[in-house]
Amino acid sequence: MVELVSLTINVLLLGALYSLVAIGFTLIFGVGGVLNLAHGALLTVGAYTAYYLTQFGTSIWVGALGALLVPAIVSIALYAGLIHRVRGNPVTVLILTLVVGLIVEQIVLVLTGTEPLVVSNLIEGRTTVVGDSVSNNRVTAFALSWVLIGALFAFVNYTPTGKAILATSMSERGAAVVGIDSNRMYVYTWALAGALAGIAGLFLASFQTANPFMGRSPLLLSFAIVVLGGLGSIRGSVVGAYLISFLDQITVTMISTRLSGVSALVVLVLVLLVKPEGLFGREYTH
Repeated sequence: MVELVSLTINVLLLGALYSLVAIGFTLIFGVGGVLNLAHGALLTVGAYTAYYLTQFGTSIWVGALGALLVPAIVSIALYAGLIHRVRGNPVTVLILTLVVGLIVEQIVLVLTGTEPLVVSNLIEGRTTVVGDSVSNNRVTAFALSWVLIGALFAFVNYTPTGKAILATSMSERGAAVVGIDSNRMYVYTWALAGALAGIAGLFLASFQTANPFMGRSPLLLSFAIVVLGGLGSIRGSVVGAYLISFLDQITVTMISTRLSGVSALVVLVLVLLVKPEGLFGREYTH
């Protein structure tokens, strides 16, 4: 019974974290039609920003604010400085973002070394849930993840800017006809994706540790999640995140911890072969 409860809790907590990572990844694809391979590196930026802010004596909550803002700024700079110039060529964007992601990893590696860094918990202590002990830090990360996901859904569906982003994702020309500045919408999208990735990086680092290459596995999981849910579908990213989280935890619990992440690769291959449009198809078209 306790093992089943532990499995359920892990699926719920990790599913929320995976959703944060995948939503930012699919948001850029849904609106701009490109894949951002630097997305994983933004998790690293968020985690290290929070760590170093706390080293200057600030609270972890100030670090969390930094983990939202700094990756958002880096993401905007990436779009405005590079991607904006070549956004009509998805292959070039793919290569550029891959290179930028690798450069960010190497910069962090040179500046900080390979030693993993311990990031402070958001909240200390533990809580017992149906006989299983769960850290308050993980419960807080779960709650905050869903607050952010809910806020994003509300923003996209009920605010003028959010609706303008949706309009741009459906047709850039149509959006321009009604006076929407598509370039500004792209900037907003990259900022949102960067912020979500950064805070997810902090959450992940607080569960484990921060290292220069910590974004690689989440980036791979994001691929599997958005392909499963449907490229461009925010709703699909959330559903896909929980399915991948469930399969991963079943694999780790029932077979071996060494196979963590393998189920995501298997799902990625199967979906591409059987249902390449994913569960919800591509939500946005150009």
